[in-house]
Amino acid sequence: MSKPYQHAESAYAAIHIDTDKAIRAALAVPISIHCWQVDDVVGFEVKEAGLAGGGIMATGNYPGRARTATEARQDYEQVLKLVPGKLRLNIHALYAETAGKVVDRDALEPQHFANWMAWGKQHGVHLDFNPTFFAHPKANDGYTLSHTDNAVRKFWIQHAVACRRIAAAFAKQQGGPSIINHWIPDGTKDYPADRWTHRALLAESLDALLQKKLPGCVDYVESKLFGLGSEEYVVGSAEFYSSYALSRGIGYCLDMGHWHPTEEIYDKISAYLQFHKKLLLHVSRPIRWDSDHVVIFNDALRNVFLEIQRGRAWDKVAVATDYFDASINRIAAYTIGLRATRKAILSALLDPSAELQQLEAAGNNAGRLALMEDVKTLPFGAVWDEACDRAGIPRDRQWMNAVMQYERRVLAQR
Repeated sequence: MSKPYQHAESAYAAIHIDTDKAIRAALAVPISIHCWQVDDVVGFEVKEAGLAGGGIMATGNYPGRARTATEARQDYEQVLKLVPGKLRLNIHALYAETAGKVVDRDALEPQHFANWMAWGKQHGVHLDFNPTFFAHPKANDGYTLSHTDNAVRKFWIQHAVACRRIAAAFAKQQGGPSIINHWIPDGTKDYPADRWTHRALLAESLDALLQKKLPGCVDYVESKLFGLGSEEYVVGSAEFYSSYALSRGIGYCLDMGHWHPTEEIYDKISAYLQFHKKLLLHVSRPIRWDSDHVVIFNDALRNVFLEIQRGRAWDKVAVATDYFDASINRIAAYTIGLRATRKAILSALLDPSAELQQLEAAGNNAGRLALMEDVKTLPFGAVWDEACDRAGIPRDRQWMNAVMQYERRVLAQR
């Protein structure tokens, strides 16, 4: 135990915070790593000639993108060495491995993710899953589950059904639940004449794909305000998905970038959890729009987890990262964002929430504000360093050396 940590331990003890307990709790909160930072959301599907490829736009062309699932798993292993605490991996359907054969998305099976399951078991990492409702000819006109063409809509329903079976297979293999998050890009660039039909069809499609309850498969639906090509109208809005999730007893996903540019999700958490049983939080960093910048340890991130701590709601949220930046080293991008997320969790657990709430209940608002300010200058960095040490992970200012070595040895050879 370092002298700086001993000093920090005493400083936090003075406001009745047990730093050892906070470290243990922070390292135990699972964070699900998004798979798509490593390959720029291109995926590893085998496609027929002439079929659409690529994924959601990732800006930049930094060398070293993972070109195969094997390379992606190699990169994830490097990330695991640099981020403290419990981690999961969140896989997209277009990361299927089909032994060189074309398998369309409505025909995907658990066997196409056998290598991922074996990898997860080997490294003690549980897997989550996402259907891929984009980068496909049947998504080119901007509609999938809400499409007015019955054949197109049926294809995407079958894709989602297949994905839920895969998530259930993950859950069975790993002995614990697999979260499956349903996000669709459906919407229009300009004013639609009919907002009603697509939303009715989306509810109908969701009912169809969720008809069968699968053990271990935990479903969430993710809303969005707007996207590229759907600036005016998104079928799956916050109001739609929140109402749908609540009425059907499934989970609701809040993405930090899927709101008005001036909105932040921390204030929404206590509102939604009055009615929803659990939320999935997608940790991202929007700049002016849903730009999926690498997450950093900023006020927006800190406030999300501070709200969870002050509501004692850790058992009511699941945490996943969601960003992609192809303009910088992708391993560094992962590490910065995941470490920032873990820092924000630890910072929240070091908050004197109980004392602040007692001051507020007593009407001592000046005392509340003073304590909030005092906490800001406590030696948090020493507690974070101690958390990294206990997890056997490099401290800040040390891990980047490992990234640069990996770049020279692996990424530069691709």
